[in-house]
Amino acid sequence: MRVRLTPKSSKDSIDGIETTAEGPALKARVRAVPADGEANAALLKLLSGWLGMGKSSLRLAQGGKSRVKSVEITGNADEIEARLAERLAAF
Repeated sequence: MRVRLTPKSSKDSIDGIETTAEGPALKARVRAVPADGEANAALLKLLSGWLGMGKSSLRLAQGGKSRVKSVEITGNADEIEARLAERLAAF
């Protein structure tokens, strides 16, 4: 899943879908600063709560130092697709 992250925000939130140069991405904001991996860790925590999954099911696959990141989700593919569809329907 592609995510565009904004660190040092006033709140932790998922704000919909945004168009990036790489393609559509989930728009996320975290309060953490982009130093020592803090913002990336906050992103994985935010996504795990948003999806209702354990944090161990998520891994930053690409973009450790970029605003646009790729997050790998492990688990039952049908269940993951259903959760994503349900959460994205709200946008």
